Amino acid sequence: MYSIWVINFNMSGDSDLEIEEAFRRAQKAHNNKAKLVASLKNRYNKLEDKTEFHEEFIRCLKYAMIIYTREPAVENVIDFVTKFAASFETPVNEEEEEEENEFLNFLFCFLLESHGANSHAVRFRVCQLVNKLLGSLSENAQIDDGLCDRIHEAMLIRVTDKYPNVRIQAALAMARLQDPSNSDCPTIKAYVLLLENDSNPEVRRAVLSCIAPSVTTLPKIYKRTRDVKEKVRKLAYQVLAEKVHIRALSIAQRVSLLHEGLSDSADSVKEVVKTHLLPAWLRLLQGDVLQLLHKLDVENCAETAVTTLHAIFSMATSPDDLLQNGVRLDERKLIPVDSLTCENVLYWRALCEFVKSKGNEGEELLEQLLPEAAIFAEYLCSYLRSITGLSEEQKADMTQLEIAMTQEFVGQQLIILVGCLDTSEEGGRKRMVAVLQEILVMPKTPTSLIGLLVEKLIGLLRDETQKIQMVAEIISDVREPILPISAPVDENEKRRKQVRLAEVRVQIMEAKQNLEECISCQDFSRAAVLKDSISQLEELKNQLTLEASQPADSIKEQRVEKSDPETLLKCLTMCAELFKQINIKRGICPTMNALIESLILPSVSNPNPAVRNMAVICLGTAALHSKDLANTHLVLLLQITQLDEPKIRISALRALIDQLLLNGLNILQDKSAPISQAPDSPDNSNGQPEQQTEEESTVQSILKMLSEFLDSEICELRTETAEGLAKLMYCGRILSPKLLSRLVLLWYNPVTEDDQRLRHCLGVFLQLYSRASRTNQECVEESFLPTMRTLFNAPVTSPLSEVDASNVAELFVELTRPSALVQPAAIQAVSVHDSLAVRICNEILRDVSAPEVRLYCKTLSWLEINTEPGPANSELQLLLKDILQEVKDKYCTRVIEKLCNQLNGDRGSKSGGNQDTTLLTLDENPGGQKKVSTAKNGKKASKAELSSDEGDEENVPEAPPSVRPSRRAKIAALDKTKQDLTALMNQEANGS
Repeated sequence: MYSIWVINFNMSGDSDLEIEEAFRRAQKAHNNKAKLVASLKNRYNKLEDKTEFHEEFIRCLKYAMIIYTREPAVENVIDFVTKFAASFETPVNEEEEEEENEFLNFLFCFLLESHGANSHAVRFRVCQLVNKLLGSLSENAQIDDGLCDRIHEAMLIRVTDKYPNVRIQAALAMARLQDPSNSDCPTIKAYVLLLENDSNPEVRRAVLSCIAPSVTTLPKIYKRTRDVKEKVRKLAYQVLAEKVHIRALSIAQRVSLLHEGLSDSADSVKEVVKTHLLPAWLRLLQGDVLQLLHKLDVENCAETAVTTLHAIFSMATSPDDLLQNGVRLDERKLIPVDSLTCENVLYWRALCEFVKSKGNEGEELLEQLLPEAAIFAEYLCSYLRSITGLSEEQKADMTQLEIAMTQEFVGQQLIILVGCLDTSEEGGRKRMVAVLQEILVMPKTPTSLIGLLVEKLIGLLRDETQKIQMVAEIISDVREPILPISAPVDENEKRRKQVRLAEVRVQIMEAKQNLEECISCQDFSRAAVLKDSISQLEELKNQLTLEASQPADSIKEQRVEKSDPETLLKCLTMCAELFKQINIKRGICPTMNALIESLILPSVSNPNPAVRNMAVICLGTAALHSKDLANTHLVLLLQITQLDEPKIRISALRALIDQLLLNGLNILQDKSAPISQAPDSPDNSNGQPEQQTEEESTVQSILKMLSEFLDSEICELRTETAEGLAKLMYCGRILSPKLLSRLVLLWYNPVTEDDQRLRHCLGVFLQLYSRASRTNQECVEESFLPTMRTLFNAPVTSPLSEVDASNVAELFVELTRPSALVQPAAIQAVSVHDSLAVRICNEILRDVSAPEVRLYCKTLSWLEINTEPGPANSELQLLLKDILQEVKDKYCTRVIEKLCNQLNGDRGSKSGGNQDTTLLTLDENPGGQKKVSTAKNGKKASKAELSSDEGDEENVPEAPPSVRPSRRAKIAALDKTKQDLTALMNQEANGS
C-alpha cells in the first residue's frame, strides 16, 4: 500500500516523475502501452506551457537512443514513443490541426537535429523513430512541406551511412516519401543506388521491401532475383509476386524468372516461386494454366514450361485437380487433331511425365490420360503425315514458316509422349516400332524430328544388334530409296515400227482399191477375201498405232542414291543418335564401320556446312567407341578445329575434349598402356624413346593449340575451350599451373565480362578444383606467382591492367586454405599456405623496392601459417628476417614484424589481449558494436569489417520461425537478458 501511494503521489504531483515513470513502465512488455499513452497525453493536454514537458520527454528518450543493440526494453520504449507521438494526429478536416501537431513537429525537429550525431547508435535510433513515426501516420495524414523536405534530405544522407542498420532504417523511412511516377525522384534514385551497389544484403532486402514498382524500378527489382544472397533473391520473388502484374513483364523476363527460380540452388527460393509467384500469376489469369503457358511462348522455352507445370502439379492436393484444369481428351483418350495446340499438347506431355514419375501410385491416373500403344501409333502417324513440307518460296513467307514450326513442335511433343506409353504388350510395341520406321523413311518428315524418333525407336528395341541393324536399314532406305525409273527405247526400233505402220496403211489403201475393182467386176468371191484381209490389216494398224501412242520409256523400280544436303543431314542425324544410344563398351561392329566409311567420312568434306558439322559430331561420337578409330582420325579433328567455320570448329573441339576426358593425354599410345597414367609420369620412360618423344610433342601441340584458343576472338570457341580445360583439370587429366593461371586471368579479364557462361563455369570450377585435393591446391599455389607477374607486367593498353591485383591475391589465399579441403589430410604436414609464404618471401627478396612488395606483404598477413616449430617455420623466419633488413617501407615492416611475432609464439597472448580489450570496450559502451579483425583467419581488415557489417544485420521484413516458449519461460529469459534503462536514469538523477 505504501509503494502504491508513493507512485500515485508522484504521478499527481510531479510531472517530471510522471514522464520518467511512464518510460519505466513502457520498458515492460506486459504493460498496456495504450493506457500509458492516454494517461501521459491527458497530462500533456492539461499543461499550458509545454516546454518543460518537451525537455523532460527528450531527456528520457535520449537514454534509449544511445543503445545500439536491439534490447527488448529499448524496443518497447521506442514503440511507446511512436504511439504517443502518433496519438496527436487528428483528421485533416479539423481546424486546430497545427496546434494539435505541436508535439509531433517538435519530436521530428529534435530527431532531424540529431541525425548527424557521431554515435552510430543515435543515428540508428533517429532513423528508426522517423521510420516508425511516418509508418504510424494514417494514409491521408499531412505534415508541413518544409518539415517533409527536411525529413527527406536527412534520410537521403543517412542511406549512405557507414553502418548497415542505419541505412536500413533510413531506407524504410523514405518509403512514404517516394514518387514512382517521377523519373527524377531522389528517393527512387537512392533506392536504385542501394539495390545495385550496397554490399550488405539486409540493406538490399530493406529497399526491396519498400520500393514501389515502376518503369524505372522494375528492371532493378528483377535484377535482384539474381542476387548472390539467398534471402535477397527470395524477397525479390515475393515482391514480384505481390506487387507486379504478369503483363508488366516481358516474355523473356517471365521465362527467366521461372527458369532461374525453379532451378535455384536454394530450396527456399524454389519454394517461394512455387507458393507465391506461380499462384499469383494464375490468380491474375483466373486459374487458366493454358493461358499461362501462352504467356510464356512455350515453343521457345519448352523445358522451362515443363518444369513450371511440374511445379504446379506438385501443389495439387488430389488427382482430380490435375484432370480438371488440363486438356480435354475424347473417348479415345486423345486430343482431336484439329484441336492440337502448342499449349495443350505440352500440358498433356508434362502431365503424363509427372504422373509416370510417381511410379505405381500414378498407374491408374496414367491409364486415364493415354490410350494403348497401337492406337497412339496410328494417331502419331496420321498427324506427322499431315505436316506439309515447305518449298524455298514458302520458307520466305513468315506465316507459312510459323505454321510449319508450330506443327513440328506439336509433333515433337507427341513423339516424347511415346516414352510414357505402356509398351509391355508385344502387339502394341511392334506396331509402334513399325510406325516409327515408316515415319523415319517418309521424305516429308522434318529433320528436327529425326533424332527424337530414332531415340524412341531404339528405346523400344531390346537387343543392341537389332537396334544397329534396324537403324542401318532405315538409313539405307532414306539414302537409297526405291524409285520408278524409265528405261529409254532404241531409236531404230521406234523407226522400224513407224515404217511398219506406214506399210500397213499403204496395204489397206491398195486392198480397198482392189475391193472396189472386184465389186465393179462383180468378182464377189475375191471381194470377200479382200474384205477379210482389210479387217486384219485394220486390226494390225490399230495395234501399231496404240504402241506408237504409248510413252517411249519403260518404267522400272530401282534404288537411287540421294546426295542432297537434306537427305545426308537426316542420315547423319540418325547415325549420331545411334552412336549415342549404343553402349560404349560394345566397340565398333562391321555395320557401324560401314556407316563410318560410306556416310560419315565422305560427309566431312561436304560443301554444305550443316552436313559437315553433323558429320564431325558423328565422327567424334563414333571415336568414343574405339580408341583405334580415335587414333586414326585424331589428326583430322585437329585440322578441323583450326580451319573450318566457327560452329564446326567448336564441334570438333568438343569431340577432342571428349577423347581426352575418356582416354587421357596418352590417346596416341598403345592399347596396353594404362589409360589413367599421366603423360609425364616416370613409368612412361619404359619403351622406345623416339615414340615417347613423338607422343609428347603431339600432346604439347594439342595443349598449345588449346592455350591459343583461350585468346580467340570467337567468344563461343574461347568459352568452349575454357570449359574443356576446366573439365580436364578437374578430372585429373591435366595438371598444369600455367593453364590454371591462364584460366584465372581469363576469369578476371574485363573482355569476358559479358560472357556469363564462361564466368559461371570458371567460378564454379576454381572452387571445386581447389577443394578437391591437396595436389590441386599445390597446383593453385604454383600458379600464384605467374599470375601476379602477368598482372604487374601488363601494359597500360592491356585489359588486364584494369584488374585489381589485391582481389586476385585474396582469391588465391582463399583457394589454398587448408580448411577449405573437402577431406583434410589425416597427417598434419606442411600446409600449402606455408609453401606459398616461402614463395612470396623469395619473390619479395628478388626486388625489395618493387611496387608490388606491399601487396605481397599484405598477402602474407592473410595466410594461415603454421606456428608450430619445425623446418618450414625456421626457413620462413630466416626469410622474414632477411626481408626486415632490406625492406624500408613502414607498412611492410609492420606486417613482417607482426608475422615474426606470430611465428615466435606470441600469437596466443596477443589474441588474448585483443579479446580482453574487446570485452572491455563492449562493457564500457553497451550500445556500441566494435569491429575486430582477428589474425586467426588471416583475412584483411576490410574483409573483417564486411563480416562485422553483415553480422550487424537485422531481419527486415521477417524473422526466422521459432518454437514459442511458455509465458513463464519468456519472463524468466527476459529478466536475464533485458537491459533496463532505469539504472542509467537513476544514475544521472543521483549525479544531478
